[in-house]
Amino acid sequence: MFESLGDRLQSAIDKIKGYGKITEDNISEVTREIRLALLEADVNYKVVKEFIANVKEKALGEEVAKSLKPSEMFVKILKDELVELLGGEKKELNLNGNPAILMLVGLQGTGKTTMIGKLGLLLRKKYHKKPLLVACDVYRPAAIDQLKQLGKELNIEVYSEGKGNPTLISEHAVEYAKENKFDYVLIDTAGRLHIDESLMDELDSIEKTIHPEEILLVVDAMTGQDAINVIEGFNSKLPLTGAILTKLDGDTRGGAALSIRHLTNVPIKFVGVSEKMDGIEEFYPERMATRILGMGDIMTMLEKAESVIDEDEAMKTAKKMQKGNFDLEDFLSQMNQIKKLGPLENLLKMLPGAKKMGLSDVKINPKDMAHIEAIIQSMTPEERRHPEILKASRKVRIAKGSGRTVEEVNRLLKQFEEMKKMMKQFSNGNLKMPF
Repeated sequence: MFESLGDRLQSAIDKIKGYGKITEDNISEVTREIRLALLEADVNYKVVKEFIANVKEKALGEEVAKSLKPSEMFVKILKDELVELLGGEKKELNLNGNPAILMLVGLQGTGKTTMIGKLGLLLRKKYHKKPLLVACDVYRPAAIDQLKQLGKELNIEVYSEGKGNPTLISEHAVEYAKENKFDYVLIDTAGRLHIDESLMDELDSIEKTIHPEEILLVVDAMTGQDAINVIEGFNSKLPLTGAILTKLDGDTRGGAALSIRHLTNVPIKFVGVSEKMDGIEEFYPERMATRILGMGDIMTMLEKAESVIDEDEAMKTAKKMQKGNFDLEDFLSQMNQIKKLGPLENLLKMLPGAKKMGLSDVKINPKDMAHIEAIIQSMTPEERRHPEILKASRKVRIAKGSGRTVEEVNRLLKQFEEMKKMMKQFSNGNLKMPF
């Protein structure tokens, strides 16, 4: 979402790096570029005006003037102001209830029902506790069935009473959760095409009856500046504790995300980053700011890896690499672990300086990995453990079995041998990292 904005801001940063010192004239030129970049990204003009004034004031301050590297000080100021704009500190969920009750609200079409499944899955994986999903959208056709289907896929129980009174359903669900030792209750409420009195009265009634720890507004990032009006409309009637921004992976300018906290004082707590059920991330203002400025997001990358990669398996493979015993079965196992991390190009974008290294535009065809998998799976266990026994006749058989060519089989074996050699050198400390 923030690619275009990131490019423009990085261009402004590159310009300031060419200046020996920061003056009123050259800082005005750079801040003009930043102002245009933010406005084009659909950031609210009042927010932009205040942001630029803060950056300019600090950039012309005494600390920057005395600095040996004023350009680096300027980048720090820009990052700090961006972090502040996005909300400063990360805001944690309040999960102190017994059970903790989370109520999701929002307009129709924002992906509320899907998001409740994603949130339930994330809470279960992160805290290893038991969530209950509650179907309180009794108006939208198939909303209850959709939630039940999600619950079945995720192996999370769904409480439903069909098309009854949403306030009573939520009250009964909380009683059921207490009796059955559920840790979290996630309420899926009804949406409308726009904010109306009857919707607000219903949500107000549910809130006053069950007293949720969290009332999270699900907002479609693609609605642009109108997202601010939606948040203010809900916030005037309900005590919102946070927002979840969906479709952050979409092709939109993203300015709403940069304006929400500043204009409404409602913190963004989660963002939807893909349509998959694990496509939800906790919102860290600092990480988002460094991502926008092309400084990478190593922490999110590591957390993603930790959540899906089997630690024991990884340690076992590392030891085998060190001894030079890494074989094609290990390689296949590692590939399957990497696939769990999602599209590789998304991970590459999180590396610091990805844009400058040309990694942000890399397109990795999932079919290429599927072809490698097919080749390795067409080998016998003995061949995978000892690829050196693969002579011409065996390679022909493997190529036919995998639907690939002998050239592709040879290429894979050559690449595997080179990788094995390099891994051994790294683990023995004979090679320095290329950065």
